[in-house]
Amino acid sequence: MLAKTISRIRRNHGLEHATIHVLSEKQKNFSAQGNSDHRGFHLNIYGDVSEEAVMNAVEEAFARMKRGEHQLAVHPNCGTVLLTTATMSALAAQAAFTVEQKRRQSPAMTLPVLVNALPSAVLAVVVALIVSRPLGIHLQAQYTTEGDLGDMELMSIRKISPSPVTRLFQLLLTGGAKQLKATAYKIETRN
Repeated sequence: MLAKTISRIRRNHGLEHATIHVLSEKQKNFSAQGNSDHRGFHLNIYGDVSEEAVMNAVEEAFARMKRGEHQLAVHPNCGTVLLTTATMSALAAQAAFTVEQKRRQSPAMTLPVLVNALPSAVLAVVVALIVSRPLGIHLQAQYTTEGDLGDMELMSIRKISPSPVTRLFQLLLTGGAKQLKATAYKIETRN
């Protein structure tokens, strides 16, 4: 039961990414953010993208994945990649500070430890940033998305009211200006 639920979430996550890829091929000047569960996914569009364009993108993404374009399931801006990058960067910086603290045999994180460790911490973070992106994409492909939709069926695509979280992202993306309108969609699947 749990394995089947996880599989559905991974396939819906893949379809979410595929939809964003298809939209990006056809639309300009927009941002998208989504979240998936075992019933489908929510897609938030920030910018001037028509409802028809979103519905067509979902249907095209579904059809292309069914025809074998499984690579559409992986997206470089996925939360999995961002989380991997943030985690590795934080650990790299912490490791640099800890090494300097031990080197100085300091029982606490003092100003001299911080100042002396800063160049090493910056270098460690840069290396982490370089390594984490391909690692995050690999983790996404292996664990959080699935490109093979199997017997999944596309049930419905409907426009819904943007949630408070969608509005918050709109505020963050626009810096308070209303240049990018927010539109939300709920896509339901079944298998």
